[in-house]
Amino acid sequence: MRHSIIVVFLSLFLMAYQALAAERGALFKVTNAQHTLYLYGTIHAGKPDYYPLEPRIGKAVAAAPTLVLEVDTASNPDAVAAAFREHGLFPAGSPGYAGLPAERRKRLEAAMKRQGIDPAGVAQLKPWVLATMLAVGDMNKLGVDPALGVDLHLASLARGKSRIVELESVQYQAALMNRLPIDIQWRLLEETLDNMASGRQLREGRELFDAYERADRKAFDAIARRVEADDSVSGKFMREVVLVERNGPMADKLAALLARENNAVAAVGLMHLLGKQGVPELLRQRGLQVERVY
Repeated sequence: MRHSIIVVFLSLFLMAYQALAAERGALFKVTNAQHTLYLYGTIHAGKPDYYPLEPRIGKAVAAAPTLVLEVDTASNPDAVAAAFREHGLFPAGSPGYAGLPAERRKRLEAAMKRQGIDPAGVAQLKPWVLATMLAVGDMNKLGVDPALGVDLHLASLARGKSRIVELESVQYQAALMNRLPIDIQWRLLEETLDNMASGRQLREGRELFDAYERADRKAFDAIARRVEADDSVSGKFMREVVLVERNGPMADKLAALLARENNAVAAVGLMHLLGKQGVPELLRQRGLQVERVY
């Protein structure tokens, strides 16, 4: 009898430990007087061992009438291609990066080759796209794959079972990135090259993924403080446009959804949930109850 009790106790302990160990990112429970919404911070690349997701997320998505994503890229590849053509390419006849001074051009080409990118194949890409490609190449060094992104995984779980709603569109996101004047885009690309050369880009990427994998609140707070203090071209653009400008409309749409229905799940990039101007804090300011689950 005693042996059976010990076995049961150990089994329960291991189950609890496994559930705790699987907590990744950040999970919030948002409520008004009648309804509940679960807000989950995702990351746009992943590893095979991220899945299956922590049980509370899996159950919430399975029971959700609606899954909310920033964008559902898999639902309309034609829209993705159209947005890229409009906002990611120089017009025909433009020299693209070939028009840069020789030293800057050679530096960029060397960086692309190190990332396995053929310079001749990307000659017409705008600087923000090149910077993104180089950043993705650095992330690959961390063993993560954009095809295994958490938002893509959640969409695959919900598709055909729940309604999938987009907070934004691919067209909007591409236009946002292309808003920077071309000369500033070139400066952003130069900063990317500097950060790659110094190891900063890889180091900060590793910090973000490590924090996500541990659901580490202290590390998230440190990342938020770093973003708030970064006054580089790329840092200010990330803070003021990519995050803060988008967080308010996201919070408004989530509050409206919560007023209409119960048990929806919203999954947005983790960085949108951090800091004093993150979506959870904005939802609190809109009079909603926001509980940090982890």
